[in-house]
Amino acid sequence: MRSLIQGVVGLLSLRGGPQHMPASWGLTALLLLIYLVLNQVTAQQLDDEYAGAKGLVAVLLQVMILAGLLRWRRCRERFPQTLAALVAVGIVFSALTWGLLSQSDPTVNQPGLALAWFGVFIWSLFVEAHIYRHALSVNFSIGMLITVLILAISYIFIDLLFLGG
Repeated sequence: MRSLIQGVVGLLSLRGGPQHMPASWGLTALLLLIYLVLNQVTAQQLDDEYAGAKGLVAVLLQVMILAGLLRWRRCRERFPQTLAALVAVGIVFSALTWGLLSQSDPTVNQPGLALAWFGVFIWSLFVEAHIYRHALSVNFSIGMLITVLILAISYIFIDLLFLGG
């Protein structure tokens, strides 16, 4: 447990990479389950009837893209730790987002809350780029490009699936 917490803190502070996460398929599966449940709870704040399905689609896309990228870079052995890293930080960012959403009131202008949410979003992009940088042995700008492309692909795919394109 201690190595998991240290690994997550290292990732969030951009000082450690996914290689510092415990290499355990069981832990990765547990983290993935927690992440999906937390995403469902967070999405309920938005009153989206398809929130669970959208979250599952986004996770499946990220897993498939990650597996493909690691295979392409001939680093398949990094998959469980990289997935665990992405999911663990995803849990932290989902919890932060849920906390911010639970404070929101659509009838009131809340620029501080909006700025806090935007800060969490930007921070999450940097952390994911950092993870991809380490996992794929690329520079940070390529890690950021991969992060933004995965985000864009997810939004487009989910839009096509759930909004009818």
